[in-house]
Amino acid sequence: MNVRNALESEINQLAQIWNDGWRDAHEKILPEELARDRTLESFKVRLRAALEDVRVIGLPDEPVGFCILKGDELYQLYVSRQSRGVGVAAALVADVEARLAERGVAKAWLACAIGNERAARFYEKSGWHRVGNMTSILETANGPFSLQVWRYEKVLLDAAKASHPRA
Repeated sequence: MNVRNALESEINQLAQIWNDGWRDAHEKILPEELARDRTLESFKVRLRAALEDVRVIGLPDEPVGFCILKGDELYQLYVSRQSRGVGVAAALVADVEARLAERGVAKAWLACAIGNERAARFYEKSGWHRVGNMTSILETANGPFSLQVWRYEKVLLDAAKASHPRA
């Protein structure tokens, strides 16, 4: 599977994947106040703002999954319903891990909604380890929203390699 940079022309499709995936995974387990803020339009705005850090799988203008990298965090990961279970998420995660390692990041992290057991199983199967809970400050239209989440981490480089990243 070829992972590539997202195109601006794909924002609507990516926002729909995000919206559908968010509803499937989070709507029943997260506060209603947050669910009201997470609209298709809000996902478009967030994708536009992060476009240079969005990677996708799929033909141009036909993405089937995406991830967003934010610093040393795997920030978002979503796959279309019809493409789940066929390796799209694993390919996106492998791409994030390789990009972070190239930057010299020794330990990557991600936040997973407490109760999102499907995602938790996937991350653990992919070598990520739950290290505890943390408070994540989410941006919403009404300002910051505090949410307890599971924190996962994965060691990407040993200490010697991390101190000498590739140029």
